[in-house]
Amino acid sequence: MRNLVALAMPGGPGFVDALQRIWDDGDAVFPVDLRLPKPARDRVLQAMAPSAVVDDSGETSALCGARPIEEGDALVVATSGSSGEPKGVVLTHDAVRASALATTGWIGRDPGDHWLACLPLAHVGGLSVITRALAMDRALTVLPTVDPEAIRASKATLISLVPAALDRVNIGQFRRIVLGGSRPPPDRPANSVATYGLTETGSGIVYDGYPLDGVELRIIEGRIEVRGPMLLRAYRSGHDPKSADGWLPTGDLGALADDGRLTVFGRAGDLIITGGENVWPETVEAVLLRHPAVADVAVAGVLDPTWGHTVTAIVVPHHPASPPTLDELRDWVKIELPAFCAPHAMSLVTAIPRTALGKIRRAELAALVI
Repeated sequence: MRNLVALAMPGGPGFVDALQRIWDDGDAVFPVDLRLPKPARDRVLQAMAPSAVVDDSGETSALCGARPIEEGDALVVATSGSSGEPKGVVLTHDAVRASALATTGWIGRDPGDHWLACLPLAHVGGLSVITRALAMDRALTVLPTVDPEAIRASKATLISLVPAALDRVNIGQFRRIVLGGSRPPPDRPANSVATYGLTETGSGIVYDGYPLDGVELRIIEGRIEVRGPMLLRAYRSGHDPKSADGWLPTGDLGALADDGRLTVFGRAGDLIITGGENVWPETVEAVLLRHPAVADVAVAGVLDPTWGHTVTAIVVPHHPASPPTLDELRDWVKIELPAFCAPHAMSLVTAIPRTALGKIRRAELAALVI
């Protein structure tokens, strides 16, 4: 019987050694999010049902209620845990290797390549850097956080980051920067690549709009579906979300150009319909972020008896004492987008709720609307 072993360890050589040891034993790894408070962590562990947990000292403790994994399973990665019901994505060794090969095929091979992992390892965006380096036998440095001095000292040439971390590192150090998480800035570095993917796809599978080798895309009634050898086997519950012929519904809406380039509009549930017009929050956010008085922003739809929903901008101003006005933001948006995309209301806040990888926690926005 093969087991699932939880790793409750910070990023570093010890994590890599423990992961490799568990794999050598024929078992699978579940990385625990160390930032979760104990009740949330216990809830996630109960849902994932590992047989044991390895702590930061390297000590292994047996757990009750374990469920075995299948032969060939490599990873279980949680898709939630701090809110909602925890759900785990099961990735096989074949899927992990397929993801590594596809990524390497896009960025190219260089004998001196050196990967650096500094994003949270409980997320596939951080964990896949480790598995990619191991699969492709490349040099690897793993850090617990984005530490600019440690990154510079590592001599790494390849790194995975979120856009918010770009200004904390020496971008010229890297041959390639893989950007995931939130929408990349319009002025992102020339040596970066913007990726699209899910936990269920094992990492990014679309680079700068184009699918990696082995990845298929299609649009069904406006919704993006993907197929490829790097997709999950199933969820930890046993449910396989793929169709009988291997297509995975992503839950995102998008479009494919004639040359195969994918445009992602956003999550189907995030679409704002105002006065019968469709407004994508991410599109409006990208424009508002370029306003000189806006440090950060999220866009939400607020129920309205006349319009259905009204577009509301939740803004972190660069200078709290002199925030932008609603009229200024409306005029700014209307330079690039139709007038119906311009916000009808604005709330000023000190921070936008985001995940560890920089994605906006849209379920929490309603509480910020005044």
